[in-house]
Amino acid sequence: MEPVLQVALDFVNLKRALGVAKQVVTAGADWLEAGTPLIKSEGIESIRLLRKNFPQIVLVADLKIMDVGRIEAEIAFKAGADMVCVMGVASDSTIQECVEAARNYGGKVVVDLMNVSSIIERAKEVEEMGVDFVEVHISIDDQMRGKDPVAFIGKMSEKLSIPVAVAGGINSETAAPLVQAGAKILIVGGAICKAKDPADATCTIKKAMREKIVLKTELFKRVSEDEILSVLEKISTANLSDAMHRSGELVGFIRVGPANKKMMGKILTIRTYPGDWAKPVEAIDRAKEGEVLFIDVGGAGPAVWGELATHSAVQKRLAGVVINGAVRDVEDICRLNFPVYAKIITPCAGEPKGFGEIGIPLKVDGRGIFTGDWVLGDEDGLVVIPGAKAVEIVNRAMDVLERENRIREEINEGGTLSSVMELLRWEKERP
Repeated sequence: MEPVLQVALDFVNLKRALGVAKQVVTAGADWLEAGTPLIKSEGIESIRLLRKNFPQIVLVADLKIMDVGRIEAEIAFKAGADMVCVMGVASDSTIQECVEAARNYGGKVVVDLMNVSSIIERAKEVEEMGVDFVEVHISIDDQMRGKDPVAFIGKMSEKLSIPVAVAGGINSETAAPLVQAGAKILIVGGAICKAKDPADATCTIKKAMREKIVLKTELFKRVSEDEILSVLEKISTANLSDAMHRSGELVGFIRVGPANKKMMGKILTIRTYPGDWAKPVEAIDRAKEGEVLFIDVGGAGPAVWGELATHSAVQKRLAGVVINGAVRDVEDICRLNFPVYAKIITPCAGEPKGFGEIGIPLKVDGRGIFTGDWVLGDEDGLVVIPGAKAVEIVNRAMDVLERENRIREEINEGGTLSSVMELLRWEKERP
């Protein structure tokens, strides 16, 4: 079996799904998948319309069946699906019911092994039940935490006689290694459906599969801890806030430093007393290159930061300063091209008395701030990312950026935000 590209239409709007489907089929996609969000949002009608519009394409219904296997499989096959998806964690009887329905309707069954504890053992069991394919699937939520499907594929391919499909964050960089490891069906969603040009993205991934080469991409990648900065460089505080369910913002801070320069980095916390600039200056020596000093002065003046402290921070190659308090020497700070956010601007400085602590937990405007958290600052303001969830949150923020890129292109093609998102359909009906 030659490697197959299956495009997962994981939209909630059928109109958008059909538009992208037309582009990717023209570009050479082998199979189309009515994704789970699409089927849940638009119903089985989505399968009927995909079949009507693309009568020759292999059509997969990602129902994620967990019970009443025969009934749910029959619904999809009657609507025009060639293949249905049943979960590997479902009971043996449910999987067997799907297989029997497939035989009656000339269809096929793929078993999704997401969340199966013994993945190879379960794959062999369902193979014996007569399923046609198995799918190694890293869920979107697990992708956001840095999990990768590649490690499973080689072992799976060696143990099974049926083809192995793989899904989970596949892009033009990972497609070739997966094919080389033995994957026969590559299920690609975001890297195509969120692309500015889905047809071009389809061609690129097909080329990577066919020629077994790695084609670099800036988007559609999920990162680990040591790559967080590379994502923060691309995203905005608005993307981050959306990824954090419209939260994370620190309110009332003034952008003091240069325009058009983002501030990003890990936080080192400092607590000091109003006007006491000793600990903030000591923290410059303690901080590591690329860190951001977060100074809590209780929101009060006089200034605990100015030009000389900034000059020292620049020499130490720090990434910025956030002050829940006062700052001065604004013109000099801008000239030094150093990002600073503060609550107050004043010409008055305090005295170095040495009170306070470095590296301790802070509470600013009711929000906990800890050393090891991350902060991003831009023209919209500041967002703090909890260190323990930083990988997941920045990956989700990148997903927000990618989705917005696609919507922007659909607006450019003649739509409006309201028409692209079909807002009227989603408004709550009022009594």
